[in-house]
Amino acid sequence: MQGKFITFEGGEGTGKSTQLKLLAEWLRLHGVECVESKEPGGTEVGKDIRRLLVCGDKDKMDPVAEALLYYADRRIHLTQKIWPTLEQGQWLLSDRYADSTTAYQFFGYKQRVRRETLDSLYHLVAGDFKPDLTILLDIDPKIGLERSFAKAGTMSEKETRFESRGLEFHNLLREGFLEIAKSEPQRFVILDANTTIENLHQEIVRVISERFGIK
Repeated sequence: MQGKFITFEGGEGTGKSTQLKLLAEWLRLHGVECVESKEPGGTEVGKDIRRLLVCGDKDKMDPVAEALLYYADRRIHLTQKIWPTLEQGQWLLSDRYADSTTAYQFFGYKQRVRRETLDSLYHLVAGDFKPDLTILLDIDPKIGLERSFAKAGTMSEKETRFESRGLEFHNLLREGFLEIAKSEPQRFVILDANTTIENLHQEIVRVISERFGIK
């Protein structure tokens, strides 16, 4: 039986990585084998691409170059990890996927990369493949950025290239995520991330239980 592909999306500081880990633990307790991953950086080659994208000066490359790097990482992620995992009947949980690229490169950069270009790149890299469920964690960008910078202070390598773009960029990013989600209501679930870790986890468990029949 084919596994399920679940993605977590949202702006900075929404708690995606924490909630993904908690969901993976819950699924394993309920007999579901799953693999945790992320974009960019879900493979060995992807780790190098991630450093290029999320570290360093915010203006070191333009939005088109960024989009191409994201899709290079995505193709490697799909062929080396996502598709093989699903074929083995396991679930794959990913912290970000293609919706992030559209939100950042199209909405965040005020359409400096055409939506048609991003859609063409997606079709080239992934064909008609899409996640079985996308969980969008939504929060006021000001709160999210405060959380994200606090987390960055504990990291040895500062992954703050996008946080450095300022509040206007992140407000546009939030609007973009919400617009994408509203365009595919069957795939997306939007959850308020401005709550406790446990409360948000319980909401995600409820969604997964209802959607996939896990008791």
